[in-house]
Amino acid sequence: MSKMDRNVHSVKALRTIGCDEFEYGLLPVLRHIMIGLSESDPRGWARGQDIAVERWGEAIGLPVAHLLNRVALALFDSRDGGPEMIDPLCIETREHMTDDEMQIMSMLHHMRRDKASGARSAVAFVTRGRMDPDLIRAGLGFAHRFPAGVKLASRKLGKPKLSVVA
Repeated sequence: MSKMDRNVHSVKALRTIGCDEFEYGLLPVLRHIMIGLSESDPRGWARGQDIAVERWGEAIGLPVAHLLNRVALALFDSRDGGPEMIDPLCIETREHMTDDEMQIMSMLHHMRRDKASGARSAVAFVTRGRMDPDLIRAGLGFAHRFPAGVKLASRKLGKPKLSVVA
């Protein structure tokens, strides 16, 4: 049994910390972004962005992907080699999570609900004991833009002021 086998949870374990449907949707986006940052899949960022846009539309999906990218960059900077992530393209392991993924999701979950204690514990876990200010800032930036309990709806953008005339 490998280290990975011992530390794998079902994605359904996110229910134990009370994750909502929005948070469930973040995991595959974050995985693709993280894989892209690790250079094992240079198209990871684009896939993550595409998944976010497919799931929430451009008005919400693009800012989700952008702010998750900030979280991912801070995660890589706070820990040599970055956190352990499951390959989002592997069908066999897609429904599982590493300890790191569980704690990252817990961090975002608690930050979106302004629960400092739970967020601190999760940050300490993924950074191996450091309260990294860049990761905290990135997580809180995401939480501020997408707080829990606020209905996600595309903003009415109105009719464009410019148009193509043939």
